[in-house]
Amino acid sequence: MDLAILPIAPILMKMRNTGKEPYFIPLDKNILPTNELLEELSPMEDIVMIGYPNGLWDRKHNLPIIRKGITATHPKLNYNGKMEFLIDAACFPGSSGSPVFLANLGSFTSKDGRLMGGFRIALLGTLYAGPQHTAKGDIIFSPIPQALTSIPNNLGLVIRYDALNDFEPILKNL
Repeated sequence: MDLAILPIAPILMKMRNTGKEPYFIPLDKNILPTNELLEELSPMEDIVMIGYPNGLWDRKHNLPIIRKGITATHPKLNYNGKMEFLIDAACFPGSSGSPVFLANLGSFTSKDGRLMGGFRIALLGTLYAGPQHTAKGDIIFSPIPQALTSIPNNLGLVIRYDALNDFEPILKNL
């Protein structure tokens, strides 16, 4: 699995001490889906992914690119027996490491097909790879930064959110 953490508190403190105020939105465990929410989800849910596809970003405002897609497999199930699921979204080089959020904004469909008002937002996981077509036409799964002779097919492998729990013992010892 291609997942890492970076303790940024010392970096933030140093920036603030030099008069620079970084812009970021902190996330805590409240953004993770509950088991009840996962049970309510269908295999096809709206998602947003935030990142830097092909190195693109808003340089003037120093902001990433936000893209929409859908889940391609159910986010509570381990795709091919691994702690991951598939999304159908534009997953290009530079997207690896992008957080993937459930994004039901304003309305959503319940498990039994009823239209519900409100919103559901949860961190479902982190994009790390996707199937690519090689120049020969073969399909391979590879990390998002790949050789230029492969073509993404707009599917992405997402490490499930619960893999983040593996970092808790490390963080407690910092």
